[in-house]
Amino acid sequence: MRIGVLGAGGRMGREVCRAVAEDDGMELVAAVDPALAGIDVRQVAGIDAPGLHVAADPEELVRAGAEVAVDFTVASAAVANLRWCADNGVHAVAGTSGMPASDVDELRTRFASSAANCVIAANFAIGAVLMTRFCELAAPFLDGVEIIELHHDGKLDAPSGTAVHAAEHMAAARAAAGASWPDDATTSMVVDGARGGVGPGGIHIHSVRLRGLVAHQEVVFGAVGQSLTIRHDAYDRSSFMPGVLMAIRAVADRPGLTLGLGPLLGF
Repeated sequence: MRIGVLGAGGRMGREVCRAVAEDDGMELVAAVDPALAGIDVRQVAGIDAPGLHVAADPEELVRAGAEVAVDFTVASAAVANLRWCADNGVHAVAGTSGMPASDVDELRTRFASSAANCVIAANFAIGAVLMTRFCELAAPFLDGVEIIELHHDGKLDAPSGTAVHAAEHMAAARAAAGASWPDDATTSMVVDGARGGVGPGGIHIHSVRLRGLVAHQEVVFGAVGQSLTIRHDAYDRSSFMPGVLMAIRAVADRPGLTLGLGPLLGF
């Protein structure tokens, strides 16, 4: 498979370049990053890709004959890149977080009438996807839940897409069971924001940003006389690569836009 990477100079982009280059069934044919245009990919990602230089715009994907584009950029650039992919018939896999729901809806419509397909996932770590599924299963049976997500200090959006995605799924599972969460009894806020942000279904989400972290999430359920904690830790960005490669292999066979890795894992 011929693969192009958008945002090739970023931390995740470099990791994707390496993962694609090391996969026997894939070939890295394009790397796009306006900030590093013209630089040899070997310098950027530390891989053996003779003659491949970073390009300034997505048009390089067409020139290189890329079948799938992988986007790890920023939200505004990702939306524009995915629109371009839909309009130019290039399958897309995107892990950029922070894209507004309205833009995702627009992309769903755009890919529905395109020759290309798209997979967008808030998190490509398979363990994190399973964590969300386990939380969804637990949500109808316990009395309350809060999410603590922890990321490196360079992450631009808060809360994380993974946390919002988990809250959406738990809220939907709770509602489907005909139940609701108890009201928050807090009446005095000594420090503004101490209870975190309120996400889907009224679920409180707390975001931590610290140097040295990568991507971590803890979901704490409470009930009478007990608690249940479900946690996932990604210690290195290589943890996301099996999920990225899975999406690259699957995207051509999934018409339109697929949201999350769950459908690729069978749930």
